[in-house]
Amino acid sequence: MVEAVLVDLFSLPANLQNSIQELLCNTVETIEKCSSIPAPFVYVMCCQRQGSERNDEKESLLPALSGFQSLKKRLEMVYAPNTAAALYTIKQSLDEKDLSIIKVILPTLRKDSMKVYIDHLFTAVYQFEFEDLQMAYDCENLKIAKTQSERQMLPIQDMALIQSEIQMYLESLPSLKGDLTILRSSLIPDDIFLHGFTTRAGGISYIPTLSSCNLFSSSKRRDPQVVVKENLRRLANAAGFNPETFHRVKVDHANAVCVMGKTKPDSYDGIVTNQKGVTIAAPGADCIPVLFADPVRKACGAAHSGWKGTLLGVSMATVNAMVSAYGCNLKDILVVLGPSVGPCCYRLPHESATEFHRIDPKCVRLFDSANPYIDIRRATRILLERGGILPENIQDDSVTDQNQNITFCTACHPDKFYSHFRDGTNFGTQIGFISIKD
Repeated sequence: MVEAVLVDLFSLPANLQNSIQELLCNTVETIEKCSSIPAPFVYVMCCQRQGSERNDEKESLLPALSGFQSLKKRLEMVYAPNTAAALYTIKQSLDEKDLSIIKVILPTLRKDSMKVYIDHLFTAVYQFEFEDLQMAYDCENLKIAKTQSERQMLPIQDMALIQSEIQMYLESLPSLKGDLTILRSSLIPDDIFLHGFTTRAGGISYIPTLSSCNLFSSSKRRDPQVVVKENLRRLANAAGFNPETFHRVKVDHANAVCVMGKTKPDSYDGIVTNQKGVTIAAPGADCIPVLFADPVRKACGAAHSGWKGTLLGVSMATVNAMVSAYGCNLKDILVVLGPSVGPCCYRLPHESATEFHRIDPKCVRLFDSANPYIDIRRATRILLERGGILPENIQDDSVTDQNQNITFCTACHPDKFYSHFRDGTNFGTQIGFISIKD
């Protein structure tokens, strides 16, 4: 069932004001007549003309809407200088109301370009149906959703203009939740490496569980790739790396490692490089983003280590890739564990906890319970030390000086970090990143 209707009057010329009023009146009347109870939310998207007052434009269309009582509190006029701004404003309202099924009523000539805007600003969480504006008078056409017509590709230059419009609009948005913050380790020498771990501050993602510097987009979440790309651009500016040479692991919760410059696996939770100016990264939202640095051989790595990856030894697999590919010495490799869910909060079923108990009983608390508490950080350190990494070359939450601690519990700090464990399926993601300076 359609949850919201978007009426696109954006491209209609201002000199047809009387026609627009009549068209809008007939369209809204059809929506009111044909919709089930309660009526859907209706958004009317209009162009904010340069040199005209928004309120004046709005007032000119309001008389056409005054008689629609059932839609009165569910109808919103959205004025914006461009389509990207209007759609993003509507998206914020849809997300606030948790609406996902949207009918778009628009002029035929706008359909192909609108689909490009929607592809960029929305994810697969949303379902869109399209209706020709001139056909909206017919109740049957509104009740029976038309299937999307076969897409006709816009000219490349038109698509480029749309992408540029979206990018410029997103770049103009203010940062949320304060300034962008990067946590850095004193263990990794900053004269050789650029590195850090992000927090949730300083981006433009507005959905509460994703706000604000979310750095991962998926078809199951409401943050589109263009928003994540803008967050990454702001991070790159603050940190000093090139977002065009940024590479993130393709998470599989396993132990495969990608060596930059060689054939990439289909998925991998570790990545290593000795190329200067290339930034590599691993995500984390409870799972551990682990960074590796060898200041002697000038090589680095990043790994995503959740409970499965920890048991599969993804951190030592990343170390071994550095040794094999770049001739690194185990005693020179520095390892830093980033923000992740701590043993204070993280629980697993007893069967999985048993695997951690085998690594070391100290990795499990309340072992006899149905869901014991697990310390994936301790398990990671133990496996690294057994593999030959020096204890003093590992930084985690066991540091003596807590002012140096950057391995915070993500679940315990909702103001600073994202947490899948705490926030559920629509969670945000922070990253650990590292590169070799030129």
